[in-house]
Amino acid sequence: NQDNGAPVLNQQVNDEITLTGPDQPAGKILRQYWMPAALSDELVGKRPVVPVTLMGERLVLFRDQGGALGLIARHCPHRGADLCYGRLEDNGLRCPFHGWHFDVTGQCVEQPAEPEGSRLHENIRATSYPVVEKNGIIWAYMGVGEPPPFQNLDCFRAPDSHVFAFKGLWQCNWLQALEVGIDPAHASFLHRFLQDEDPSEGYGKQFRDTADFTDIPMTQVLREFPRPEIQVEETDFGMRLISLRDLKNGQTHVRITNQVFPCAITIPMSNEMTITQWHVPVDDHNCYWYSMFTSFGKPVDKAKMREQRLEEHRLPDYAPLKNRANNYGYDPDEQDTLTYTGMGLDINVHDQWAVESMGAIQDRRDEHLGKSDIGIVTYRRMLRKAIAAAAEDKSLRATDAELAQMSGPRSIDVIVDSDGWQDAWVPREDQRRAACSWPATI
Repeated sequence: NQDNGAPVLNQQVNDEITLTGPDQPAGKILRQYWMPAALSDELVGKRPVVPVTLMGERLVLFRDQGGALGLIARHCPHRGADLCYGRLEDNGLRCPFHGWHFDVTGQCVEQPAEPEGSRLHENIRATSYPVVEKNGIIWAYMGVGEPPPFQNLDCFRAPDSHVFAFKGLWQCNWLQALEVGIDPAHASFLHRFLQDEDPSEGYGKQFRDTADFTDIPMTQVLREFPRPEIQVEETDFGMRLISLRDLKNGQTHVRITNQVFPCAITIPMSNEMTITQWHVPVDDHNCYWYSMFTSFGKPVDKAKMREQRLEEHRLPDYAPLKNRANNYGYDPDEQDTLTYTGMGLDINVHDQWAVESMGAIQDRRDEHLGKSDIGIVTYRRMLRKAIAAAAEDKSLRATDAELAQMSGPRSIDVIVDSDGWQDAWVPREDQRRAACSWPATI
């Protein structure tokens, strides 16, 4: 056992919580929930057809001429040709090899090379999954039975004008990508800025703002107070992480972040914006992060935020331009004077380096967790509990009614008096919601 009671994981357990094929324990859990499959932006243009690999399954996503979305197996069930090159016609996708035609449900509706009157096509149906479009992301449900309702999260309730969606590719397992987001201590080091920028120039960039209701730059708070007390509260949506930094002047910086089970986080980005981010397996060695930036103030400047992020990513796969091949842009001179990592000002690059440097799948047999890793320990216990229940043909997922009622979650950076901080941060967060231009009450 380690300092916080976390067991050292053996290889069997590490496989159990990382592998996501349809027959793998973690894969079965993730398939109980809606998962991001693509950005809506990817289907903009003359030919709305894109390849999607999700939890190891090779699929093709398309929008037919009537606007309906389909997500079906990428390889034609006739001879296995790649349907990503299919012809969009007749409200479906037609394989160029022999003309077999599929609708958005995967049903084969025509086999033009077969004899006149053949009904063989009626028995041919490609694997397909339900898809729904919400605020810039197309979501897929890959589980058994009817899809659950979406949780009543802020990023889903906000109007499209107040949400910006983007994604990025990381070359690592989904779990280590998620775990960096439930590790509040790392921000004081990995994202340490040795110089403070003008917060007014930081629109759309995390940690550039001031702490709520103060003039102290967040970069200064994180840099000068690197030893937070971290508390965890299990909630209906997953868990809340409370990071407390004693400012040694009778005040405490309170940072509220959240883990939304099974693979999302919600964190404060600025005084008026939060980020909800899913960590979605492409396969066991690669993942996408999908972020929904939700504004509680003015509508988001989508053009500016997209431009900022496209400066750091390439299309069409949204892979980061800084990566292992170019040492993540590492500059030792910058590391001396500007950033803790020497890898530029984009904190996504910092996170990317950290999780990719662990290897494609982290070997958790060699890790040593401390008290500051309480979020990671708690999450792994939650995941293994869900896996154990699924092995007994049970589910710990909330009921449809409970999922529909899950709201928020609250997420904020605020400085309050140390005495009574527990009762102070919620009213501060309520003030932001009360001033919101869309109904943000929870």
